[in-house]
Amino acid sequence: MLTSLQNPLVKQIRKLHSSKERHKQQLFLVEGTHLLEEACAANYPLEAVCSTPEWQDSHAVLWEKACDLCERAEIVSEEVLKAIATTVQPDGVVATAKRRERVGELPFTGIMLALETVQDPGNLGTIIRTAAAAGASGLWLSEDSVDLDNPKVLRASAGQWFRLAMAMSPDLKTTVQQSREARMQVVATLPNATLTYWDVDWRKPSLILLGNEGAGLSKELTATADLQVKIPLSPGVESLNVAMTAALMLYEAQRQIFKSKEGTLNREQ
Repeated sequence: MLTSLQNPLVKQIRKLHSSKERHKQQLFLVEGTHLLEEACAANYPLEAVCSTPEWQDSHAVLWEKACDLCERAEIVSEEVLKAIATTVQPDGVVATAKRRERVGELPFTGIMLALETVQDPGNLGTIIRTAAAAGASGLWLSEDSVDLDNPKVLRASAGQWFRLAMAMSPDLKTTVQQSREARMQVVATLPNATLTYWDVDWRKPSLILLGNEGAGLSKELTATADLQVKIPLSPGVESLNVAMTAALMLYEAQRQIFKSKEGTLNREQ
């Protein structure tokens, strides 16, 4: 059992609380039973798994699965577990995992999101959770946004982080151009747009552009859109939370796609 806070593994994991160290070590934290369950369900490659004896005893099957996916497994004291976790009351297990590729390849199909300079980890995690629930094909994130693997992002995603295809984009304008070459329509949200978000034909493959919580989309990225849409607001209400905006558009797309499939099925019958 690891009991010393000076143990090299313990010191290494504690460093992962900072973004700089996560980038340097190319690792991130997977904290708590639920996130570990989701990581194991997705067969996500783990580096190390640390749990208290009590947690191991009560989660024997999950512990065995995690051990199969990781390079190193350790039983640690309660004090050590609290030191390596970022949460105030950790539930008994913390793992480290390999970071996703900084620049990845996502298929330009279905409904996708491109997020520009999103800073709040709670917002990003909620968007990821919603996108996975609504059946989105994937998510692009600008490099100047909050880290995809920020611990708060993972927690806010409620484990859906491991189910959604995601990648960092070094240049969202290039990503938009690639999506257009793949015959996707590009939709931007603007408060003064003429169209509302339900006026869009979401049955077409679409890339939704969403911007920073305070500043919104940049003029440069807005100019790349094929369509500009608004979400109607009551007088005196300036804007919606970016995660709520994403949810409304994703579920309108899902509604239209479902109705289209339902209509096709009825005709075939």
